[in-house]
Amino acid sequence: MNDTQSYICNNSERLDTFLALKLAQSRSQVAQLIKKECVYVDDKLVSRAGVKLKENQNIRVEFPEVKKAEALEIDFDVEVLYEDSELLVINKPSGLTVHPAPSVKEATLVDWLKHKGIRLSTISGEERHGIVHRLDKGTSGVMVVAKNNEAHQALSEQLQDKSMGRFYLAVIEPPLKEDITIVEAPIKRSSNNRLKMACEAGGKDAKTAFKQLLLSNDEKQQLIACKLFTGRTHQIRVHLETKSRHIVGDHLYGAVKKDDKSERILLHAYELHFTHPTTNKIVSFVAPLEQKMKEFIDKKFETEQIDEVTKPQFIIDSFNNPNS
Repeated sequence: MNDTQSYICNNSERLDTFLALKLAQSRSQVAQLIKKECVYVDDKLVSRAGVKLKENQNIRVEFPEVKKAEALEIDFDVEVLYEDSELLVINKPSGLTVHPAPSVKEATLVDWLKHKGIRLSTISGEERHGIVHRLDKGTSGVMVVAKNNEAHQALSEQLQDKSMGRFYLAVIEPPLKEDITIVEAPIKRSSNNRLKMACEAGGKDAKTAFKQLLLSNDEKQQLIACKLFTGRTHQIRVHLETKSRHIVGDHLYGAVKKDDKSERILLHAYELHFTHPTTNKIVSFVAPLEQKMKEFIDKKFETEQIDEVTKPQFIIDSFNNPNS
């Protein structure tokens, strides 16, 4: 049975603008729902995103059912950090793409979720069932997945109003000079290289804060924490590039070096906290480092100091009290 939600329009405005706000989704995702014949105005099916709504009109959205996963080979597993009836928190491995796309041939995280028979929200469209926020293919770490549309909407609203906290760990070179570095620059698809994003005029607003944690033993690399205020594609990597820094193992934004022995980009979504959609309590989750990233850090950095500076509360407090 399809999940259905209804809303009353209080002002005259575009349908896609109205639903984007109500569903806490982008207008392009709303357009996909309209294209798939899921949206009705006063019980009449609509086909155009730009329909002008009138005051007191009823808008009904019939979300599509989750289709069963196709017969893709699922030869991997994903660590589950937490699960209840509303959501799932996982530790995504590096090298796993989050959701299907025309260019993606291998099984994705969404395929794995469907394969496991996990109930998923449908608010973001067929390809992104359950996905509230994504991580790049090479990035590992903590992600929350919504099991129903109510939870998805509540979590998406926290993403938008920035009450959902997201902290990353990265190994960069060369080291940053300042203890706290804040980059606030718009991001869009690069006009010079379509594989890359870039800080260019006309991009979407983006803000990242970087915090020094520890220098490597030879002082050539640095472990840093990153705090996301927005969630643009490649945001951390692009904002570091504006400071002439790059993440070890990042061969798209960083210069490829002969002595770079990293088998993956050393970027990890470490801590995630948000208000639970039903209990209204703040919950926090920490994703352990993958073995390869841990081995690299253990080899290059002082282990005892690493244990101190990677305590989640230490990292959070460092951003909250940058002068302490």
